[in-house]
Amino acid sequence: MVFKKLLGALGVGGPTVDTVLDPGTVLPGGSLTGRVHLQGGSADFDVEHVTLELVARVEAEHDGGEAEGVATFGRFTVAGGFRLAEGERRSVPFTVALPWETPVTELYGQALGIVLGVRTELAVAGAKDKGDLDPLAVAPLPVQEAVLEALGRLGFGFKSADLEYGHIRGTGQQLPFYQEIELVPAPQYAHAMRELEVTFLANPGGMEVVLEADKPGGFFSSGHDVVNRHVVSHDGAAQRDWSSVVDAWIRQLVASHGHHSAPAPYGHADAYHSDGHHGGHRSGPGMGTAIAAGAAGLAVGVAGGFVAAEVVDEVGDFFEGDDEGDEA
Repeated sequence: MVFKKLLGALGVGGPTVDTVLDPGTVLPGGSLTGRVHLQGGSADFDVEHVTLELVARVEAEHDGGEAEGVATFGRFTVAGGFRLAEGERRSVPFTVALPWETPVTELYGQALGIVLGVRTELAVAGAKDKGDLDPLAVAPLPVQEAVLEALGRLGFGFKSADLEYGHIRGTGQQLPFYQEIELVPAPQYAHAMRELEVTFLANPGGMEVVLEADKPGGFFSSGHDVVNRHVVSHDGAAQRDWSSVVDAWIRQLVASHGHHSAPAPYGHADAYHSDGHHGGHRSGPGMGTAIAAGAAGLAVGVAGGFVAAEVVDEVGDFFEGDDEGDEA
């Protein structure tokens, strides 16, 4: 998909920019390739830089509810320091490395409801303009696909997926948000959990798999969340019996008494990891996720690139195909 936008900061006669991503999906930690096409304006312009931003629509808990915003999770300058002559056409190829924790947007070609995009920023003559967005499609790594396949074979069903702003304590998380894939429990585990949430935190050497079960309460106890964390390697993923591995994880999760999630500073709460350490995960109403940005943070933007207000509408519009009608 190609988007074009006149540089509003320069007015009529400024350069235009199109970004075209190479077709197909990309993998977390893999290479994103494409071209930025520049069209010169009615005069010569000095291009200071052409920069690509990776952006994601994320959710953050706020005043007992949820707010949506856009988080930037990658920024790459792909060109700059040249003069774009009047009417000149120039094409800039690029190859950038995606973060290993880049969320997965689809599985077997089916969209998971995760919103990612690539935004192009063109800085010309001291003015900057962020053009429209190209949607970014990300397929799972082999380990991610294997774990999800195993869960499916065990009878778990996909419910939804989202991106939660914040950090899972006790993990090596690098991005300012994490992906939660929510599953309906398999029939044999329906008595032990109301929902299973899966989070993948990939890195060059392997992957942390965080499992959180929303356990129902009894006559004399309230429901609570139990969290286990497992570390697996990318190597040998095809040779492992993932059904047995994941089933053992789930049995361990069900057998664990866990830790009742309770509010803590910044919404974090402790939880028990399967590696035997007492670490932390997320807490809060509903899905047991924590991560509140706070009223002040949502108003002015917080560390890590979270932006509220009109940016949310821009991302929503671009996925509805309304980009061309949102020019200002």
